[in-house]
Amino acid sequence: MYMAKAAMKPVKRSRLRLFAGKRYFIWRRYLKWVVQPGKRALTRKTADLPHVAMNHATPLLRSLRNVDMELQYNKIVNLKLAVAKLNGLLIRPGETFSYWRMIGKPTRRKGYLDGMVLHYGGFHSGVGGGLCQLSNLIYWMTLHTPLTVTERHRHSYDVFPDEQRTQPFGSGATCSYNYLDLQLCNETENTYQLKLWLDDTHLRGEWRCGEEQLYTYEVYESDHVISLEPWGGYIRSNQISRRIFSRTGELAGNEWITGNHALMMYSPLLHESAPQEIPGN
Repeated sequence: MYMAKAAMKPVKRSRLRLFAGKRYFIWRRYLKWVVQPGKRALTRKTADLPHVAMNHATPLLRSLRNVDMELQYNKIVNLKLAVAKLNGLLIRPGETFSYWRMIGKPTRRKGYLDGMVLHYGGFHSGVGGGLCQLSNLIYWMTLHTPLTVTERHRHSYDVFPDEQRTQPFGSGATCSYNYLDLQLCNETENTYQLKLWLDDTHLRGEWRCGEEQLYTYEVYESDHVISLEPWGGYIRSNQISRRIFSRTGELAGNEWITGNHALMMYSPLLHESAPQEIPGN
């Protein structure tokens, strides 16, 4: 864990290196799509499958310090365009789902607007900004199903405090076209359907399935720690796991999901006599 946290010390890179590195990873992903196409989920169905496996909603607008609200209103437009590409998607047994292959590249020509994009601990405006809210929602819902997450990227920076947070820290999935993707595989014998929509206040989603799930899932965090590093920054860490319950409510298993380390971009509220490492609640 120490080596992982030590590697998070900020390193300033030139714009040229950042530009070249991003293009390299984008084109490497394009090549992978060609040589490893996989059995993709492509069919969408308007009618709902009969059983709700998991549903969740996240607010469309938040009061974020120093963030222009216009970027959040633009985000709503971007979310509507992306949701139109995903709503109703069926993932049959053996099929895989790729967030970016289904949505495609967000461009102005397609109607995407400038939204907020997190970048190296800060944020700026960018075309298609705000789509991480959708990938976060899908990932969180997926953790409550037996679908297998084959690719997910965590946020390397903790940019905003926990105001109104309803999920454990580190339970989201960041995205950036096309090399930071969210990918799932259906290794079950049950067909799943992704339902997404927006109302006046929230982005909403459901995983539905053809047959009732055998198990339910409770996602939780442990080992939540904020540590002051020797180089002067704060690192926030935790572990994400889930408890698995049978239909009768009996505990059937406990699975570790992932570990998170993020560089905090705000100062934690530390008591003067507090130690350097603070267990979370």
